[in-house]
Amino acid sequence: MVKRSMKTMDGNQAAAHASYAFTDVAAIYPITPSSNMAEHTDSWSAEGRKNLFGQPVQVTEMQSEAGAAGAVHGSLTAGALTTTYTASQGLLLMIPNLYKIAGELLPGVFNVSARTVATHALSIFGDHSDVYACRQTGCAMLCSSSVQEVMDLTPISHLSAISGRVPFINFFDGFRTSHEIQKIEMWDYEDLRDLVDLDAVDAFRKRALNPNNPVAKGSAQNPDIFFQAREACNKYYEVLPEIVQGYMDKINAKIGTDYKLFNYYGAADAEHIIVAMGSVNDTIEETIDYLANKGVKVGLIKVRLYRPFAKEAFVAAIPDTVKHISVLDRTKEPGAIGEPLYLDVIAALRGTKFQNINIMSGRYGLSSKDTTPAQIVAVYENTEKQRFTVGIKDDVTHLSLEIGKPLITTPKGTVNCKFWGLGADGTVGANKNSIKIIGDNTDMYAQAYFDYDSKKSGGITMSHLRFGHKPIKSTYLIRKADFVACHNPSYMHKYNMVQELVDGGTFLLNCSWSKDEIADHLPGQVKKYMAEHDIKFYIIDGVKIGLATGMGATRINTILQSAFFKLANIIPEAEAIELMKKAAAKTYGKKGEEIVKKNWAAIDAGAQEIVKVDVPKEWLNCEDEGLSREVVIEGRNEVTRFVNDIQTAVNAQEGNNLPVSAFLDYVDGTTPSGTAAYEKRGIAVSVPEWNSDNCIQCGFCSYVCPHSAIRLFAMTENEVNNAPEGFNNLGLNGMPDYKFSVIVSQMDCTGCSSCANVCPGKKGEKALVMKSYDEQVEKQKYYDYAVKLPEKTEVIAKFKESTVKGSQFKKPLLEFSGACAGCGETPYARLITQLFGDRMYIANATGCSSIWGNSSPSTPYTTNAQGRGPAWSNSLFEDNAEFGYGMFLANRAIRDGLKLKVERLLEASVSPELNAACQEYLDTFLQSSTNTKASDELIELLKGVDNEDAKALLNDAPLLSKKSQWIFGGDGWAYDIGFGGLDHVLASGQDINVFVFDTEVYSNTGGQSSKSTNTGAVAQFAASGKEVKKKDLASIAMSYGYVYVAQVAMGADYNQTLKAILEAEAYPGPSLIIGYAPCIAHGIKKGMGASQEEEKIAVESGYWHNFRYNPNAEKKFTLDSKPPKREFREFIEGEVRYTALQLKNPERAEELFKRNEENAKARLEYLEKLVTLYS
Repeated sequence: MVKRSMKTMDGNQAAAHASYAFTDVAAIYPITPSSNMAEHTDSWSAEGRKNLFGQPVQVTEMQSEAGAAGAVHGSLTAGALTTTYTASQGLLLMIPNLYKIAGELLPGVFNVSARTVATHALSIFGDHSDVYACRQTGCAMLCSSSVQEVMDLTPISHLSAISGRVPFINFFDGFRTSHEIQKIEMWDYEDLRDLVDLDAVDAFRKRALNPNNPVAKGSAQNPDIFFQAREACNKYYEVLPEIVQGYMDKINAKIGTDYKLFNYYGAADAEHIIVAMGSVNDTIEETIDYLANKGVKVGLIKVRLYRPFAKEAFVAAIPDTVKHISVLDRTKEPGAIGEPLYLDVIAALRGTKFQNINIMSGRYGLSSKDTTPAQIVAVYENTEKQRFTVGIKDDVTHLSLEIGKPLITTPKGTVNCKFWGLGADGTVGANKNSIKIIGDNTDMYAQAYFDYDSKKSGGITMSHLRFGHKPIKSTYLIRKADFVACHNPSYMHKYNMVQELVDGGTFLLNCSWSKDEIADHLPGQVKKYMAEHDIKFYIIDGVKIGLATGMGATRINTILQSAFFKLANIIPEAEAIELMKKAAAKTYGKKGEEIVKKNWAAIDAGAQEIVKVDVPKEWLNCEDEGLSREVVIEGRNEVTRFVNDIQTAVNAQEGNNLPVSAFLDYVDGTTPSGTAAYEKRGIAVSVPEWNSDNCIQCGFCSYVCPHSAIRLFAMTENEVNNAPEGFNNLGLNGMPDYKFSVIVSQMDCTGCSSCANVCPGKKGEKALVMKSYDEQVEKQKYYDYAVKLPEKTEVIAKFKESTVKGSQFKKPLLEFSGACAGCGETPYARLITQLFGDRMYIANATGCSSIWGNSSPSTPYTTNAQGRGPAWSNSLFEDNAEFGYGMFLANRAIRDGLKLKVERLLEASVSPELNAACQEYLDTFLQSSTNTKASDELIELLKGVDNEDAKALLNDAPLLSKKSQWIFGGDGWAYDIGFGGLDHVLASGQDINVFVFDTEVYSNTGGQSSKSTNTGAVAQFAASGKEVKKKDLASIAMSYGYVYVAQVAMGADYNQTLKAILEAEAYPGPSLIIGYAPCIAHGIKKGMGASQEEEKIAVESGYWHNFRYNPNAEKKFTLDSKPPKREFREFIEGEVRYTALQLKNPERAEELFKRNEENAKARLEYLEKLVTLYS
């Protein structure tokens, strides 16, 4: 047997490592959770790693998954062993090519981290709905249950594809396996070399298309021969199971395993067995061991080769004593008599000695729903329900099984640790480093898994770490821990964390309170639990240390990592610190030496500044104060009901306990608008304080706020007098009868400091200064009061909504999203809702803007006082333009029918007033800015009119007015996967508005390169810097001659951004606005609080150009940005996405940066020519 080295990695890395060995070409496209496989492959190729054939893999990023599959097909046809990596909708886009590749007997391998397919809602988490959708394509399907199995079995997919001439879908569970980190044995490529059938490889290459030996493929066949030709492939599938088992046997001989097509685990005389695929198998095995110790005899059949389904091998794996089989499927097929694996089992057992036994069908684990040992016990105990669900409470169709008390089934000696962090505070990254340090530097096994909410950042993260001296099979979340750390003190009143500790466990709290103050800030139930269960309690002020070491107030990850290592005492402290520093250098080295040194200082301080808190006996007498959960009573009924019934529970981490009945009113995925306003997360470390003495009332602060947490208010004298005591205000310039105030919602602020950074102030003194959240939170009452006051239409009319200041007196209809602090996208979207939100449709491409735009459980798009607001929906990533076009067509078709009724009503001449209203409606029919008012006036006059058309119009009143149709999406959508649809919609000539949030990278999937990525930028899939220049989307659109086109950068020119948006909406045809949007993926050295300044530098250095092209204007083209007045390199060298290349490869960086600058200059020259051309 070969001896393999141990390495700590996740499932994606394991698949990529094994797959790389057999791959000539990889055609890739990013999609969560599979992107990391492609990223590893691209990175290794850039480093020169060689495959088994002696050369680096040729990696190419395509424009979509459909494109990647096409490239795989073409590459295989031309004789290269080819691989791709995908999941979910991405895999579904590949289905047409899967049929072709299988039909042509080509040995491709599709590595899939199986993920939920979007239905009523999108989910990035794991189940088998995507792979099951491919079971009829002709691809073989091999499933791995753990990170170790991914490493071991991935070669079998490649080897079997080569020898068997059948393509493979090599799959494993998304997130639960793809992102679970385990200490595993890894392949040395030399140990795989002798397994490759080189004769089969040679035969494959000789069958490939080649002009030297030409053939034709892909013909069109008729009914006379198609059927027979299709049946000719049968023999390949008949022998494939034997080929797969043959390679399993060879692998077993090398590494001492016992892999089979179907592996049985459990009692030899079991009466009840489970049949399952994927990561649940490890949990089932652990449960079987637990039950065996109690004398319960049960078993498991692990399905490895799902297609072709080898009936004889399956039947041979079943013990003769079996009376009950429960088949677990991680998918739902509505309307089917059972899910796919169940139907396969039924078919396989027909005509065998097992055909009359009790076979039950169960659904579990959809969207990575946690599946625990207690649930598995419930499955074994069930012999009555023929169809069931497990892990939920189904109080509607009553399919769910009753679950018993939680079980502890992990092996003795396993240490369980849980960390509660704040999204983007670095907790997850630090814990990934921690588990690798433990795994790679001790003899212990290690496992890590990370549980997130759906916020882009600022949401809750839970890191689950286990380590011990026995292999860890616990593929479920930790409910009882030896160590718990809380990295955000606000969580103490929101979640039950301490209560998850075992007796004698350790609790670490990051907070600013001293050990003398701490008792005043802890809930009674927390103090009581610690006293009753002998909890060791420690505190540390990570924020203080972060500021002292230069890390900042929010990046506390390495500080708390160091504290963990000291308290856990897994590795001697000095050694642990040394290892942490090495890990920090590796992780942050691309950001520069200064960042690395700051992390080192933080590591030292974290170990030194832990404070032990003695738990006094009197805490035993503390009473349960409950958690902070308010019952909402103010607001629209549908909103308060949703908040109280759904949102509050989900935000309290109790969504798993909600029954099916709670979602009957939301079964189609619809949720009420405006629920984000009720979250009040309180996640900021610091928030802005307004000093009215220094305020010039410009409105810039509100204009740039990514979360609508700071606003301008105009108030009457009476309203000010009724405000809470201490309310700060000024006389409103230009309107002496009104008062002016800038008010912050401290509990909704993310502390990015964008507002303070752009504040001009007076005489060098800013009107906004960042102050401690704890000091400012008491001022929340001022916002809570002011936000309920009526909007002052007369103030808006005075200052005009077409001005920066005037627009900010309008309520933003996008508020308190889950976007990152300092986000460059949301200020644009918020502004658009202030201008047109009461009458706009939004079709939103999947991506960052869909995640911050509508992630369960809260909706940031909201309504005005009249109940009107953006009507928002997301379809898919690839079809967003067409989706928005469909909205437009529907609105037009319905309104055309209503227009006929208005025309008939006008002919009927019911009354002069109604005639005038009808005429006004018809005159403004195509103008959304004026038709809304005309529609409202017509509706009022229609009431009580005894006319059939009038009654019909009243019935359809919400559909009468001209709506403003918008399409939102990022550059990954607009430049790449959705470009064809976008181009078609722009070419249609219809009155549709498109806004592209251009971050120059696939922000949502982890920072992969797009066609918008600029030359020299380092991104995932462009590890050695982007080679080619950015796609000129604006010029492509301008080439039609009838599309309004603008490029904007808000921070560079507030007025130009506003003007472009207003002009685009007013233009009676298609419009495209491309907005430059800084992103955390850029690594802005000044921080995301400087995102608006970064936009300004981008324009002033000539990196980005602001312009407007209006086909209806007398002067069609306007170059709004001035000639560069900063050095181009000032921008480039302010972002890690560029400077990382300087550190890695200075010569290449210099070459690409020069090329980028030359491209920017050429672009400016081209734009200046357009000025001349259209002058």
